[in-house]
Amino acid sequence: MKTKDIPHSEARQDRLIRERVHDPYKARLKMSDPAVCPDCNAVYENGRWHWGETPTGAAETTCQACQRIQDQYPAGELTLRGDFLWQHRSEILHLARNQEDLEKGEHPLHRIMAMSELPEDRAVVVTTTDIHLPRRIGEAVHHAYQGDFDFRYDDEGYFLRASWSRES
Repeated sequence: MKTKDIPHSEARQDRLIRERVHDPYKARLKMSDPAVCPDCNAVYENGRWHWGETPTGAAETTCQACQRIQDQYPAGELTLRGDFLWQHRSEILHLARNQEDLEKGEHPLHRIMAMSELPEDRAVVVTTTDIHLPRRIGEAVHHAYQGDFDFRYDDEGYFLRASWSRES
C-alpha cells in the first residue's frame, strides 16, 4: 500500500514540525488586553504594543523588549569597526540613536540594549531587542559613510548579526 493510498485518518500524525523561526520571547498565548509594561510604560492594546496613555484597569505585564534587556539576551547585534569609526564615533553613534528613535516611535519593542566600545579593536558593538534595528542602523551608516556592510540571519533562531567597517 502506497502512502497516498492511506486514508488521511490513518496517516501518521507524529512527525516533528519545526518552527520556521524560534523566538523564546514571543508570547505563546494572547495576553490580557489592555496591559502596560511597568518598566517602559508601553501599552498593549488590540493585539499590539504602542506608546500612549495607560488605559484604566490595565494589567501589568513586562514587554518582550524589557524582558530581553533584563535577561541581557539580545536579538540583534551590529558591530561597527575601523579607523573611520573611531575618528567619527560620536557622529555614527548619534546616527544609530536617531535610527532607534525613528524605529521605536512606531515599534516600542525595537530598542538598543547597549553600545559597548572596544577601544583595543577600534569597534563598537550595538545590541538590540529585535532583528530589524541592527540592519536599519547598519544600512543608515552604510548609506551615510559607505564602507562594507554585511548581515546574516540565524537560520532557526530569532537573531541577526550585522557588521559595518571602514578603515579611512
